[in-house]
Amino acid sequence: MRSNYYLWCPSMKPAAKRKILNDPVYGFVTVPSELVFNLMNHPWFQRLRRIRQLGLTNLVYPGALHTRFHHALGAMHLMIEAIDVLRSKGIVITDEEAEGVTVAILLHDIGHGPFSHALETSIVHNITHEDLSALFMDRLNEEFKGKLDLAIRIFRNKYRKSFLHQLVSSQLDMDRLDYLLRDSFFTGVSEGIVSSDRIVKMLNVVKDQLVVEDKGIYSIEKFIVARRLMYWQVYLHKTVLCAEHLLVNILRRAKELSEKGTELFATPSLKVFLNNRFSKSAFIKDRTLLETFAKLDDYDIMTAVKVWSENSDKVLSELCQCMINRTLYAVELQNKPFAGAYVEKLQKRAAKSMKLSKEELTYFVFTGAVQNKAYNADEMHDNIRINILYKDGTVKDIAEAADLLNISVLAHPVKKYFLCYPKSLRDNQ
Repeated sequence: MRSNYYLWCPSMKPAAKRKILNDPVYGFVTVPSELVFNLMNHPWFQRLRRIRQLGLTNLVYPGALHTRFHHALGAMHLMIEAIDVLRSKGIVITDEEAEGVTVAILLHDIGHGPFSHALETSIVHNITHEDLSALFMDRLNEEFKGKLDLAIRIFRNKYRKSFLHQLVSSQLDMDRLDYLLRDSFFTGVSEGIVSSDRIVKMLNVVKDQLVVEDKGIYSIEKFIVARRLMYWQVYLHKTVLCAEHLLVNILRRAKELSEKGTELFATPSLKVFLNNRFSKSAFIKDRTLLETFAKLDDYDIMTAVKVWSENSDKVLSELCQCMINRTLYAVELQNKPFAGAYVEKLQKRAAKSMKLSKEELTYFVFTGAVQNKAYNADEMHDNIRINILYKDGTVKDIAEAADLLNISVLAHPVKKYFLCYPKSLRDNQ
């Protein structure tokens, strides 16, 4: 759909100077304004080119090498399309609001650290990537002399038009629409393909709440099912899980050694976080900390892993060699917790064959759990529901409106338990 966004965006450059990008998912994407263009060129945003969207998923799906940069541009493109659709249906969105919500979605992931979700709690403590994104936006707002004021209010859901925030963050936002389609494209997993273009065309607003016209109900059902399938087949794939936990254990061991006084190789920015445990309050008190975090990307971690693979500490070196050579843990997945006796048997075998202490065993034999909830129908959070608008003006939650399948079933979380251990133990059983 050709957008009119560029005709009314207040800071759009003359047509001859418009920037056009070629996206593998959507085709040509036009940068809508000078402010957006300048934000895209900022070093903090360019850092997203060096952070993969799906972390270590490429160890399972080799094509999954796309970045947070790709995703941010895709989400921005869908936002521009959504604004155009809503305005065509009489929804009042001012020029300033259009640019504000576009900036909000462009920067929504700017706070992601190396390997995104895998190391979110390893690099820093008690602070989420959403918190860091907000801090980055505050600092950028200072640099851009207040031009991000409205974007920040929309991002934090402090603006009077709630539907603008829902376009950025809800159960049917431009973030989810893009990452499902993009991740499906790059992994080759067709179950994640959703009709993002049709869903965007069916968007509307009723009483300041984002809704989907009833003609789009089947596309929404497909969207929810696609989320469930993509989580099990890609995001929570058992091999991806064990790879991510391997990386978490590598950084945990490195931090443990560093805190005991062992001098480890690290890039200057990584060394700061390796030797300290920073929380949200630390980022607020020390302005330089955010700048140091902004220098971290996937390359810092993998460079360290390569060097640590030859470290004298046998645990750290073994873990790093496993990562570099893709000698991943064996992993079992089931619907109930693993029997303690079974786990203990594996631990004893690992302790004997690998000569590990009780403390060291936790790096090689461990259990955990993951949860998949495709849709949240919580009555206490009406603003995040996916609502269907009928021709008579009535609005129903998708869990109530769906007729092809029981969406309420997908609203119940499914929990699975995993057990990781060295493959050598499996071969010897």
